[in-house]
Amino acid sequence: MSQARFRVVPLDATHDRLAFDCDNPALNRYLREQASQDVRRRIAACFVALADGQRIAGYYTLASASLLLADLPPGIGKKLPRYPTVPAVRMGRLAVDRAFKGQGLGGALLADALSRAARSEIAAFALMVDAKDEAAAFYRHHGFIALIDSPLTLFLPLATVRAVEGV
Repeated sequence: MSQARFRVVPLDATHDRLAFDCDNPALNRYLREQASQDVRRRIAACFVALADGQRIAGYYTLASASLLLADLPPGIGKKLPRYPTVPAVRMGRLAVDRAFKGQGLGGALLADALSRAARSEIAAFALMVDAKDEAAAFYRHHGFIALIDSPLTLFLPLATVRAVEGV
């Protein structure tokens, strides 16, 4: 088990994506074959955690999104303007290479994504995720709230992050 220190940077052509293996073929394939195209087309931003120089230990993607106001829990929705939707940032993918699992990298990548979203000059109310069954508990552990009718779509208001970070 590696005890590497990580540096999170935007994905670029110099990063070796072929060695990455998170035990999920779809997430491996996305990083190897699709991520750079999505970045180039401005469909998503991809950030990688680098260990030992240029080895990709994990990655996540961010893209713009929106949440229906009616889908938010009433206690949260009633505090927002009466627009049909509120702007959000979607974390589309989050993966950690199997050699780096168990070191807290998933949580560190999530914290980095939340910090980037909270510091952005483009307005967004929340960071949202569409979790797989097994990942929903991970996000709930980090304070995410499920939408009323979609328990696997979770969000965290970015005001929470700004308050913690003092942004």
